[in-house]
Amino acid sequence: MQPIVPPATDWSFPSPHELPPDEDLVAVGADLEPGTLLRAYAGGYFPMPVSRTRIGWFHPEPRGVLPVESLVVSRSLRRSIRRYTVTVDAAFDEVIRACADPARPLGWIDNRMLRAYGRLHALGWAHSVEVWDDEGLAGGLYGVAIGGLFAGESMFHRRTDASKVALVHLVEMLDHHPDVVLDVQWVTPHLASLGAVAVPRLQYCGALEQALRRPLPSRLLSR
Repeated sequence: MQPIVPPATDWSFPSPHELPPDEDLVAVGADLEPGTLLRAYAGGYFPMPVSRTRIGWFHPEPRGVLPVESLVVSRSLRRSIRRYTVTVDAAFDEVIRACADPARPLGWIDNRMLRAYGRLHALGWAHSVEVWDDEGLAGGLYGVAIGGLFAGESMFHRRTDASKVALVHLVEMLDHHPDVVLDVQWVTPHLASLGAVAVPRLQYCGALEQALRRPLPSRLLSR
């Protein structure tokens, strides 16, 4: 089904051309209503809590993306893929709560974020990829999809390579189209090993503009 468009909110975000060149955190405030979040993602922003009461909005310079045609799948990862079963949107709450595990280093997903992305999922904008084995949920990821944009928010694994398997499956769903944008926020060594690269902020915004014109991948419409 097509996602349900939520009511617009009064919050707006600066043009990327107006943002400070050396800052990733570029605004603080607003709310996490679905309309606010969708406007933010369409402008290249994403939220993270900066205190118990305030939300920060990030627009990294440079921006981490994973070109879908450049995904690196090693021989060992190909073997791992065969060990798991993968589903989409079958256990969104379980995935995001696993990503929010307070025992994880640098955990930032609090109850505000859980509620906000749960609402986006109910409306058809937030999605999860789950990786299963005989013991249960082995890993997964979640993010926000708007047209040809998939904004990855977080991933986790409980067994070897399970989060990487989720990412491989996600790339397969995104149709390998050159106008698709798989946003990974920042490039970590883990993501770099899979093909992620850093691009200038304004280059990211140009690619985002193209991606938003594309239809949502069919696999994300079959909920």
